[in-house]
Amino acid sequence: MLFADFVRFTYASLAAHRLRTLLTALGIAVGIAAVILLTSIGEGLHRFVIAEFTQFGTNIIGVSPGRILTHGASLGAVNTVRPLSIDDAIALRRAPYVQVADPLVQGNADVKHLGRSRRVTLYGVGPDFAQALKMRVASGEFLPQEDPRSARAFAVLGSKVARELFGDESPLGNRVRVGGERYRVIGVMQSKGQILGFDLDDTVFIPVARALEMFNRESLMEIHITYEPTAPLAEVEQGIKRILIARHGAEDFTVTPQQKMLEVFGTVLDAITFAVAAIGGISLVVGGVGILTILTIGVAERTSEIGLLRAVGATRRRILLLFLGEAALLSAIGGAGGLALGWAIALALRLAVPALPVHTPWSYAVMAELVAVAVGLAAGVMPARRAAHLDPLEALRSE
Repeated sequence: MLFADFVRFTYASLAAHRLRTLLTALGIAVGIAAVILLTSIGEGLHRFVIAEFTQFGTNIIGVSPGRILTHGASLGAVNTVRPLSIDDAIALRRAPYVQVADPLVQGNADVKHLGRSRRVTLYGVGPDFAQALKMRVASGEFLPQEDPRSARAFAVLGSKVARELFGDESPLGNRVRVGGERYRVIGVMQSKGQILGFDLDDTVFIPVARALEMFNRESLMEIHITYEPTAPLAEVEQGIKRILIARHGAEDFTVTPQQKMLEVFGTVLDAITFAVAAIGGISLVVGGVGILTILTIGVAERTSEIGLLRAVGATRRRILLLFLGEAALLSAIGGAGGLALGWAIALALRLAVPALPVHTPWSYAVMAELVAVAVGLAAGVMPARRAAHLDPLEALRSE
């Protein structure tokens, strides 16, 4: 039998029972659509989280007070005996490969100007904060390069705060009251938007020493460090730890490289994407059961046809391939329909809910189609073997 005849015969067998073929293919299509939709959401979430973090750069290390220790199965933080100070941040600038070491303390405060008031997130930072996190100033300048321990009362406004307090007027040179103290506005930041739920435009930046005094804190919340992108991360970490241990007398701090954090995020998100794909794959098993049922019924209905094929010279292997071909074609049709359905739903979700990160990974789509064909072949093995082993005489007598 020529390949063209083989395809024609297989297609004619499926077309003879259109409704049954459609319903069986629909089972596979639903499974593939579920896989595509769930993996699209999972992959979109993966890309969204990675993009949110990497927009600040990947050569960033955070140093926070207190060391994270593991005790058995529980995870606990041991409070630092000595807080992180501005002097620690200044000392870390001398660490090998370090480009910027900028102190940070964060809280909430009221910002007022001419009767207008707004509750904002207040960042106490050093003069290199914008450089460390790749943030830009739209007008004016960022906090000047001066000793952060005795900085002047300057403030830099986020774009939303500037707009809400000053409207179309330029805030540069004006005075605002932050937490009860007067500050002169020297700059306005470019709009950054929301990052993982935090609105970076609804913020005010002031010198870190004044923020520590305002919030009555002894310790910094974090020190942001950027290092040369080509530098070996292990050596950068060791240099940071060596300086702080020498100053504190013990390792009472935690060093968190963003690169390692991204690797952990990537591993977790990959696991989630695989898990949701596996959940969608359960529907493929249901579709495989449908193919098994339909082909089993088809063998019983086409016994005489099988006998005739054997009588005209068809071998058992040829009969086996015919029924496996039907199973593969049926699952391939269902898989193609599922791909189209899943892609359409993902596109509709992206248009209807722009905030929902949806990205269709075509490698998963190709894999899903191959799995669909494999499920169809696996489901068709038993009916195909049964058809191949029918006795030709007995099959012809069934007519």
